[in-house]
Amino acid sequence: MRKARNVILIILAVIIGAFLHYTLPQHDVVRIVNTYQERQDLNDWTRIFWASPDDQATSLANRDVQFIQTVRKKSWLFGFIRRDSDEVMVYRNEDTGWSWPPYFKFDTASLQTEADDLRSTPENPKWAVMTHYGWRMELFSAFPNAVTIRPAESPDVTIIPWFNIFFFIAVFGFVLFVRAMWLQFRERTVDPALEDTRDAWEKVDSYADDKRGRFKRWLDSWRGK
Repeated sequence: MRKARNVILIILAVIIGAFLHYTLPQHDVVRIVNTYQERQDLNDWTRIFWASPDDQATSLANRDVQFIQTVRKKSWLFGFIRRDSDEVMVYRNEDTGWSWPPYFKFDTASLQTEADDLRSTPENPKWAVMTHYGWRMELFSAFPNAVTIRPAESPDVTIIPWFNIFFFIAVFGFVLFVRAMWLQFRERTVDPALEDTRDAWEKVDSYADDKRGRFKRWLDSWRGK
């Protein structure tokens, strides 16, 4: 029973962790190589990896999507430790509108213009910090969605994910608050109810033992005869 509970808890933790990793903002140091627009088919289950900014876009089987091609600095530990090597990364540039995740992004055209302005070559590089959410999965043609972009003085710029830090602090505080409320509720309501139930069961058990004892004595009296 304990093993099954642990397996369920691990599965839930993996699901929640994957959901947060996909949804929360991430920051990459990139050099923009090119931008382009391409029509994408949205008629299968991989539609979940694309934004649905309005009702019209939801009903369409395909639509034009803007992309930003970059060379990204490789990193470890979700971007906290930067490496010397580079890798290519392609971002989609879609409005999120009022849908999930709640980035309320409506400036796709402006972001594409900023990306065009930051295009550079390896001989004369311009570095930028790309804020995005989502995953790059080549098998399913899934791309992270660029949210904002800002110029960076060098590829060694330090990025502190303040939103993620405050988010996890808030979640940790909420968990502690809920735990404290549960402990208080258990102390005031659940434990007394369990104690009353235990007392009632002990009385019933004692009564049953007394009846069994009387019945046994009655049988013994007949046997004695």
